[in-house]
Amino acid sequence: MVNPLPRLPQFEYIRMDSVEKTVSFLKDKQDEARPLLGGTDLFVVMRDRRLHPKFLVDLKHLDGFKTLTFDNKKGLTVGAAVSLNQLISSKEVQTHYPVLVQSARQVGGYQLRNRATLVGNLCNASPCGDTIGPSMIYNGKANVVGPSGERVIPLNGFFTGPGQTSLEIGEIVQSLSFPLPPKGSKGTYLSIGRNKLSDLAMAAVTVSAFPNEESTSGFHFMITLSAVAPTVIYVKEAQELLADQPINDTTIEKAAQIAGRVCKPIDDIRASKAYRREMIYTLTLRGLHEVWKSLQS
Repeated sequence: MVNPLPRLPQFEYIRMDSVEKTVSFLKDKQDEARPLLGGTDLFVVMRDRRLHPKFLVDLKHLDGFKTLTFDNKKGLTVGAAVSLNQLISSKEVQTHYPVLVQSARQVGGYQLRNRATLVGNLCNASPCGDTIGPSMIYNGKANVVGPSGERVIPLNGFFTGPGQTSLEIGEIVQSLSFPLPPKGSKGTYLSIGRNKLSDLAMAAVTVSAFPNEESTSGFHFMITLSAVAPTVIYVKEAQELLADQPINDTTIEKAAQIAGRVCKPIDDIRASKAYRREMIYTLTLRGLHEVWKSLQS
């Protein structure tokens, strides 16, 4: 056993008084420093000696990092330091982004969600991260600040591999932005783990749809798969099928079969490749039926 005691290695806690100073420090100490928000993932890998940062740079107090605002035209802005429990308890988020709330409730237990943040969950870039699929379904964008200034990165291009993002050296995510969902949108997040609470997903599916006069079926569907590929993936072939053909049991069955076919799961200690593929089919089928029923109600 590498670390028999639940004790963190020594580090220096750094708290700068501006975003500019924070970014500069992270760039200068790029091999030794890590940004700190909730720390729910970071402290675990440090405890297990898989990461040995010399400096932890606190971001929670910086301007704009605690923002949680909703505008009826612009949509939702979630600061990097907003906890998952704050997000879950927001009436505006519950009303307009219910699938995001649904997925956030799957992250750990209540106490952990008092520390964990949406931005941290996304920047961890785990293929089985619960909130990544719903954040992509809602067309989220990361508002990034770094040595070269500010830029916006759509989440569908943010994740580059397990634990990897398109952030450059010294860059940090200040907030996430979500446009107002299309009128009549319905959605769901379904996952399966080894237990009902506090477990990482072995397979997960996000389904969303809204009325769309431009498609033959009259609806536009989006489907993402988590924990079954290096990054969360859109099932574009199934989405196109559901746009081009009438929505019925046969079409939904075909779409679920496509999802089961295009996922790229692995065998590991938590589940086999075959089991994950079967669960993707089952969860997609269940999610599509659930969303289709909601659209008709």
